[in-house]
Amino acid sequence: MGATKTEEFTAEDNRIAELAKAFAHPARVAILRLLAEKRTCICGDLVDELPLSQATVSQHLKELKRIGIIHGSINPPRVCYCINEAVWEEARQAFGGVFDKYVAAGYC
Repeated sequence: MGATKTEEFTAEDNRIAELAKAFAHPARVAILRLLAEKRTCICGDLVDELPLSQATVSQHLKELKRIGIIHGSINPPRVCYCINEAVWEEARQAFGGVFDKYVAAGYC
């Protein structure tokens, strides 16, 4: 299998791709929507809201935490997750910047 060649792209392009991965699965989009609406959420509440098992929700939370778009505070036996506002804003600006580059001019 070939290399991904991510080193061939800018750090900004790689970060945008990493942030986009957070939105690349409907379960992660649903989790982000719930957290954005509620401002905080306990993992058990997410499982109650989504048609997914605890293990599956945990896997998606792990990916979202890995890129930093959410963070959690541990209050045994629960972990309370919320949006990381700085990374949320980073994603909003990054995606907006990409979309703002295109100005409809009847290209196609």
